[in-house]
Amino acid sequence: MPIRASDQIIHKAAWLYYTHGLRQDEVAQRLEISRASVAMYLRRAREMGIVTITTSSELFSDDVLARELEDATGLTTVWIVPEDRQAMDPAAEMPVVAASVFLELINKGERVGVAWGRTVYHIADVMPFADLRGVTVVQLCGNLGAPYSYRPDQCTTEIARRLNAEGINFYAPLVLSSERLADELRGEPVIQEQLAAISDCQLALYSVGGIEADSHLVKCGALSAQGMHEMGELGAAGVIAGQLIDQDGRWMDCAHNRRCISADLDSIRAIRKRMLVVQEDNKFEPLIAALKGGFASHLVVTTSMARRVLQHWSHEGLGKVGSGKA
Repeated sequence: MPIRASDQIIHKAAWLYYTHGLRQDEVAQRLEISRASVAMYLRRAREMGIVTITTSSELFSDDVLARELEDATGLTTVWIVPEDRQAMDPAAEMPVVAASVFLELINKGERVGVAWGRTVYHIADVMPFADLRGVTVVQLCGNLGAPYSYRPDQCTTEIARRLNAEGINFYAPLVLSSERLADELRGEPVIQEQLAAISDCQLALYSVGGIEADSHLVKCGALSAQGMHEMGELGAAGVIAGQLIDQDGRWMDCAHNRRCISADLDSIRAIRKRMLVVQEDNKFEPLIAALKGGFASHLVVTTSMARRVLQHWSHEGLGKVGSGKA
């Protein structure tokens, strides 16, 4: 049920106080109301049962822009993180909103696929502790070298720890030195079993990477800056689970992708709940490619990004998401 306009301020106060840990005077300052009003709203929030992070996250889906974007693209649900002066810094707010949404989407006994990168790492870092024994968190792609931050195994392990769930890591590199080695490793029974299990996931959590010179694939050494530039010239538009996709969200038949140990993109697309979180302004083109490719059913973005996507989608006359083929 949508949040009534008269209850918006109650949800905002509860979100800031209980989720972000602001003092009542800080909440009052943020919302430009009196401290007495904050105390009253928090009392009403407790009475209404909306003091939890889960229910308060309704704030970010109860938005006309979110409904318009859902209608235009066919996405199941969109959550929009505001950038107005009453909002928290979007860089700090986005992981918190995404973590709450993620918890809402998990059901007991489900298998959850998790990718990697700065966005997913920050979501894991603010994930509330929960008791979800019976849930299994699996890594969607191979791993990276130890010095690199935001590694796939770190993201998977931390989310599993926060949820008191079982974590299954991928004990294989993300990128092999040759296509022959990659083929041979994919043929190993344990790797085959792990890759096949991804299709059993009911929920996936990831972001989409860019193809700029300082992208994660370049920073971790999987591709050189020159190599990434050349892939861009050939039509690469984004990265999903370590693999390059083109402007229509299709898997690119290139040496990098053939050397990757990662989930088959059709397997990812087949996951019923595909939660895509995009925070950075420079991720517009990769996001459009991911949406065209059907890599999202649930989307968390900022207000400005949502407006850009809606304008582009409407201007280009694009249909519902999910038309891309691997």
